[in-house]
Amino acid sequence: MQEDKYVYEYAVIRFVPKVEREEFMNVGVILFCKNRKYIQMKYHIDETLFNAFSPEISIDEVYDYLKAWELVCEGKKGGVIGDQDIPSRFRWLTATRSTLLQCGKVHPGMCEHPENILEGLFEKYVGR
Repeated sequence: MQEDKYVYEYAVIRFVPKVEREEFMNVGVILFCKNRKYIQMKYHIDETLFNAFSPEISIDEVYDYLKAWELVCEGKKGGVIGDQDIPSRFRWLTATRSTLLQCGKVHPGMCEHPENILEGLFEKYVGR
């Protein structure tokens, strides 16, 4: 028996050390599936690439920002944004911004299990 498929949306999370140069390094993926009430992100920073890419910024600082995003996803201690519903949290996190963490364009798809899609997208865009 075939399971139902659900619409999901995802974006690649980028580290942008110098916004004015528009150079970036993929560090994670965020995925949202409204029908499954699912929002998760997965991230990893390749330390060697990071140090070559941005010697001025501490890797711990970037991890702190990513952890804050993760809290918003989970709705735990995410402040006012973390108290919002799941679609609003996803929209806020993926909104265009000029900071050292940015998301690429949001892309849709269909899936049965969003957690499997998140793993595949992470390996495709971030995994080394």
